[in-house]
Amino acid sequence: MNTLDELEEQTASLLEEFFSNISCNCGDILVIGCSTSEVLGHQIGTYSSKEAGEAIIRGALKITQKFCVFLAAQCCEHLNRAIILEEKAASLYHLEPVNVIPQPKAGGSFATAAYYSFQKPVAVEHIQAHAGIDIGDTFIGMHLKPVAVPIRLTTKTLGYAHICAARTRPKFIGGSRACYDETII
Repeated sequence: MNTLDELEEQTASLLEEFFSNISCNCGDILVIGCSTSEVLGHQIGTYSSKEAGEAIIRGALKITQKFCVFLAAQCCEHLNRAIILEEKAASLYHLEPVNVIPQPKAGGSFATAAYYSFQKPVAVEHIQAHAGIDIGDTFIGMHLKPVAVPIRLTTKTLGYAHICAARTRPKFIGGSRACYDETII
């Protein structure tokens, strides 16, 4: 397995590749779900690693800050997949905070690391993110805007965890006579 420094760098590289494949605006939200158990080669929920969560968050924050995008960390099922993000993002998107602090065994190591890495973290129950990365099959789809478009990355794994990524786009409406703006497809 990789060292924590390598895990941090691989995460940064993964996000660099992701952002090179999408267009995003400053202030957009990127949701990441991550099983540190899966990253380390174990079944989801069985081998939570505080250190791996911290390394992945460090790598992710380097790149989301570079692209001026808010990072949202999905908690595990024990917190009903609540989201940890900066209070500024919650306020900007009119998201109602809930009262919970994630822990490695109730929220997951990744969300816990996000909570303690953010400047002013809050938890919310629901968001509609502009894009997402799923590390270890954590099912982030419930936190994306309605029309998700898969992004095929050359990076297929982080550690041992499967990677799946998506961006979102506006819905097409109007039928066969409608014209569409090709720049936002």
